[in-house]
Amino acid sequence: MARVYGAIEGGGTKFVCAIATGPEDILTRVRLDTRTPAQTIPEAIAFLRDATRGHVLAAIGVACFGPIELDPCAPDYGSVTTTVKPGWAHTPIVGPLREAFGVPVGFDTDVNGAALGEVRWGAAQGCDPAIYLTVGTGIGGGAIVNGRPLHGLMHPEIGHLPIPRITWPDGRPDDYVGACAYHGGGCFEGLASGPAIGARAGRPAESIPNDDPIWELEAGYLALGLASVVLSLSPRRIVVGGGVMHRGDVLRRTRERLRDVLAGYVGRPEVTVPNETYVVPPRFGQDAGLVGAIALAEAAEQGAR
Repeated sequence: MARVYGAIEGGGTKFVCAIATGPEDILTRVRLDTRTPAQTIPEAIAFLRDATRGHVLAAIGVACFGPIELDPCAPDYGSVTTTVKPGWAHTPIVGPLREAFGVPVGFDTDVNGAALGEVRWGAAQGCDPAIYLTVGTGIGGGAIVNGRPLHGLMHPEIGHLPIPRITWPDGRPDDYVGACAYHGGGCFEGLASGPAIGARAGRPAESIPNDDPIWELEAGYLALGLASVVLSLSPRRIVVGGGVMHRGDVLRRTRERLRDVLAGYVGRPEVTVPNETYVVPPRFGQDAGLVGAIALAEAAEQGAR
């Protein structure tokens, strides 16, 4: 029987579950709505149990929305912690999976997982340290340092980096109050997430024309957030995904504004000359988190040997 990995990308709106031997060989997958933990977790377990019939399940990887507890010594290791997602605060994830299957379970944030997948097989291969950032309904970031997802007091919360306000291209102050439930307009997510863009425009971000000046404002905020990452973690590559990055030529504008923000202080050609090899889109696109879960499963299997 073939050895396979179980992969779960646990998001605030959906859980994507799959069985795979690797990123290029996803055998089957399912999308589950994120309802209550009592509904969603058993549904994910039932899918994995059914999909692995006739296979040997080697390990499971979970790339999960957060915040989550990643300290193995903590009593609530493997759980979602202080999330604002109704009903999900302090919900165990790893425990039910270990109990159901008795295999190693790799567990990390969705963005740390995506970062690991992009370093392992994707747009950041050969780059260490590397950062994965997603810009959409929220802003999240993961970091790979010395081949492993970065953990410390907690996992990276790049989306909540404090960044200053800037002005619109015509010089008007940006007086938007902010989209972050914790920091208002005092952090990266509060000023540059999809909801922040839509609230300023008074309509969904996806309906705003590409030539609207709001995209230049957005690029300026993205550049400030990325500059903080460049100067603190010194990544060799930054992979940026999420729906916002597909609009208004935001990726090109962000690269240009990043050079302006760094102002020549980092004297490396990656950030001092126009290029498309430092801040890049993910190889795996919308599947980056799911591929990250496969990478977490692979790492969990290897760590158990």
